[in-house]
Amino acid sequence: MSEFLRFLQSHGDSGSADAEGPEVRLAVYDSLLAAPRIVSLRGLEFHEFVGDLAARTYNYARERGGRIPYIVIREIVENLIHAYFEGAVISIYDAGNTIRISDQGPGITDPARALEPGFTTAPPQMRRYIKGVGSGLPVAKEQLAFLGGAIAIDRNLSRGTVITLTVKQESAPKPALPPDRTIPRPTLTARQKKVLLLIAELGSTGPSAVAKELGVSQSTAYRELELLERRGLISARDRGKRTLTEEGVAALGAVFTP
Repeated sequence: MSEFLRFLQSHGDSGSADAEGPEVRLAVYDSLLAAPRIVSLRGLEFHEFVGDLAARTYNYARERGGRIPYIVIREIVENLIHAYFEGAVISIYDAGNTIRISDQGPGITDPARALEPGFTTAPPQMRRYIKGVGSGLPVAKEQLAFLGGAIAIDRNLSRGTVITLTVKQESAPKPALPPDRTIPRPTLTARQKKVLLLIAELGSTGPSAVAKELGVSQSTAYRELELLERRGLISARDRGKRTLTEEGVAALGAVFTP
């Protein structure tokens, strides 16, 4: 049994975590007049489960024209898991521009404070799995606001939480590309993808944190940050910390688009 699975089971999440791992259901609504397509996902390892669940959600929404960034979805998925989710369902509506994450777990007792930087209810055990605990919901809120969207946190009907992510649909569809052309994807090394993901998880970071988390030298971490900054994917802030630019958010999303 994996350490992650033992951790969930030790906190009473027997409904979501069995021998095959915790379960989250994706409900994809092609039309509100028709029943949704249900996709069930399970996982035994924390990072693989979070990555797969966030990528699947992002891809299903993106296929329908949704504009919610991958890093926003990943932040909410991580928040869902560290809150000991039970009976979780992620629903995709509104041509992919509304994503609703609901569960029957302990819930969020103070939704307003949950959106403040630094606030967290994650216990020490879960902080071993999630980097940047206390920055996830504020980062998601900031990214959605940049796109003219919003995040709402409500109590579920019986128990648990409902988090709703929304962005406005684009006013006019983009012109279709000719058949022989595709949208170019950024060429990133595996390490550069990890650096972008780390910045997305922490909100901002510098060479020291990158070196520690990726197990590389300080000079290597600095060089990777410099390369990404030259490409316009990150920008420097006070004390040398970097944050994702709009191009960086788009590049990170493109990495997870099939």
